[in-house]
Amino acid sequence: MARRLDSVAATLGGELVEGRIDPSTPVDAAVPLADFAVVGHPAFATLVVGTAAELLAALRAGDARSAALAGAVLVAPAASSAFRAALAEARATAVIAAGQPPELLLSALVAQLADDRAAEDRLVTTGTKVLTQVARRGGARAVVAELAHRIDGWAVLLDVHGQVITTAGAGGLHVQDAVAVAFHRPVRVRHPGLQVHAVGPGEDLTAYLVVSSRESSTSRTRDLASQAAALLDLLLRTHDHGGTERLGRSVMVDTLLAGGEEAAELLHRWGVRDRTLTAFALTSRSKGVDLERLVTRWLDELGAVHVVTESHERVLGFLRDGQVDAFARRVEEFLLDGRVVLRLGLGSSAPVDALSRSAGEARQAHEAAVADGRAVVRYRALPTVAYVLDRLDEDASARIGDLLEPLSGGEGELLRTLRVYLAEHGALGVTAAALGIHRQTLAARLLRIEELTGLSLASPDDRTAAWLAIRALER
Repeated sequence: MARRLDSVAATLGGELVEGRIDPSTPVDAAVPLADFAVVGHPAFATLVVGTAAELLAALRAGDARSAALAGAVLVAPAASSAFRAALAEARATAVIAAGQPPELLLSALVAQLADDRAAEDRLVTTGTKVLTQVARRGGARAVVAELAHRIDGWAVLLDVHGQVITTAGAGGLHVQDAVAVAFHRPVRVRHPGLQVHAVGPGEDLTAYLVVSSRESSTSRTRDLASQAAALLDLLLRTHDHGGTERLGRSVMVDTLLAGGEEAAELLHRWGVRDRTLTAFALTSRSKGVDLERLVTRWLDELGAVHVVTESHERVLGFLRDGQVDAFARRVEEFLLDGRVVLRLGLGSSAPVDALSRSAGEARQAHEAAVADGRAVVRYRALPTVAYVLDRLDEDASARIGDLLEPLSGGEGELLRTLRVYLAEHGALGVTAAALGIHRQTLAARLLRIEELTGLSLASPDDRTAAWLAIRALER
């Protein structure tokens, strides 16, 4: 990336005289005073090399060139008091590199900047190769995600009507600013320095790519974004023959979730003869993964029908019960840059005319996988109480809760005591401390609970029933 002004001064072993140009500004060129006409880019520093006397005379000439010099960085081998006074008067920035004639200073600066530019060109070349690779693997979404990562910023891809196709690293305000700059709308833009790249030639535009980078190298950002725009044009113009198929699968999955005889008949026509299926929900922590394509490949390897749909970057689908373990292994073994990036939730087997229950379980298991950072979570492995209670209707759940109805009096003191006691696995000392009571008081309350409910807290079955009743009351 471009060398900063303060870094250039340090490399020369010179003194940086601060003025209107910030020391962190990147440097884009070094020219002799005789060749200087104007600063090339307002976001970059242009170094102008000469003797102190020559630079002083040019600063005080009072013409357009002297005004432009005040916006450049003056580099001199020495500094007289008059030269320093002129710098202060013009608020000009300078580098005083004592002991080196202007010719050597200019050569050293040109060599430095050439090395930096070569390194930057290599970074652009490498980035372009990576963008091409991810385009093949993940399409437009992967290209935008990789570009945002490479430029250390965000990117928004808009269609010609201003609708978002995909984004990476961008929030709502970023998208609003992207639309404003792409379509020249007269509104306040809160993120300065945005770059807009047309995707497609001339009047035959397919989209707009808007990027913003936290890096100082706007030229590298521009070059990478330009390459990304060319790739995106190819991707967006390539007809996706699977689009109709995906839309059809989405409608059919909706029918399966609705359940009933129509769902069973649809599956039969789809080529699925099984009476039960298991739902799964899958997401990726990386936007560089084309989930639908990956799942489709795995289903082909398993010889499974593509009963899947993708919505909001999550794939929901159904597997034959005998294919679940093999599918889960593929998720666990899939690595990206050595990291596990997939999160899979698996429901339990359900009749084909009532698959919505399994789909709901898969979503719950998926949420647990995301929260716990695990690759695969099975609903049946979630806490047993939740698994049981989720299968009870309201009447059955109410009957279980009625087991503790005798404890509802006295402001719930006995019910609260029982809950803490069971939560602390029957540890009397810990339970008494948590309740703020004496152990003898606790023992008396537990006896009273047994008398009122007919339960024996020494019995594992009775303790389990009591905990189920407490959880049922809390639902």
